[in-house]
Amino acid sequence: MDKTSKIFVTEHDFDRLEQLLDSPEVRKLPGIEALWQELHRAQVVPAGQIPADVVTMNSTVRFEDESAGTAHQLTLVYPRDVDESGSKVSITAPVGSALIGLSVGQTIEWQVPGGRKIRLKVLQVLHQPEATRNT
Repeated sequence: MDKTSKIFVTEHDFDRLEQLLDSPEVRKLPGIEALWQELHRAQVVPAGQIPADVVTMNSTVRFEDESAGTAHQLTLVYPRDVDESGSKVSITAPVGSALIGLSVGQTIEWQVPGGRKIRLKVLQVLHQPEATRNT
């Protein structure tokens, strides 16, 4: 599979995210249209065929915000799973929307509320549920 510009999403994640994006509360959030477009450009694959270096839901990822020159480690989760720890980011947050489906080494420029753009680069997928068969 050519991963230079494509993004990958598991069938399970795609179905759950589509349901989430159809909910009235989520539809009105800023930036959700961009997430919707990102999902629909993704190559949807069975969980057993997703490469281990791809950011999926519930993956823990190290990435660099090249626009700010900072590195971060976060787990990509559904909105209901965000907690006070600061170690999780919701798929509906700009950073979460930008990271879904990216592979190690890929970079994406993503617009955040207020018109500012961020540039994120995936450095490492530390944990991916599909790679450990814990989907």
